[in-house]
Amino acid sequence: MKIGDSVSVIDEQLKGTVISIKGKKVTIEDEHGFPYEYDATELVVQQAEIYEQIKTVRKEELAKPISKKHDKKPFVLDLHFEKLVKNTSDYNSFERLFRQKEKLITTIDYCRKNNLKKLEIIHGIGDGVLQQMVHDVLESQTNIEFQNKEILHHQSGTVLVYFR
Repeated sequence: MKIGDSVSVIDEQLKGTVISIKGKKVTIEDEHGFPYEYDATELVVQQAEIYEQIKTVRKEELAKPISKKHDKKPFVLDLHFEKLVKNTSDYNSFERLFRQKEKLITTIDYCRKNNLKKLEIIHGIGDGVLQQMVHDVLESQTNIEFQNKEILHHQSGTVLVYFR
């Protein structure tokens, strides 16, 4: 170790340049110009040239496998009546609601038989009759969890159902 060498302190986060050596006591100056005095055994000379000979090997990072089961989009059921039948004027309001309920129950059964994990039910906003029917049917089912997509469920037109 000689004056002008770059050194690091062993047990501290401090680097500096040697400015004086008096026996075993070495004074270093950090990058801000502050002097520090250490015992010579507490300092290590920084030699960048020892690392020039070492070749670095960059290993390729392996891609993490993503579960395809949990990445699937939900099965979508749109309960708007014009999506369920061709001629909507042939049905009164009671028959419409009955058809929509029938379609909802058959879709839930289909999801269970085919081991689907998610079902998105689109019921629309409207006056809430269809929305209430959907919630009543879902509450009567077992082994499912459901939630509205929006925090204020009256403003949301969809319900997301998870099958256990």
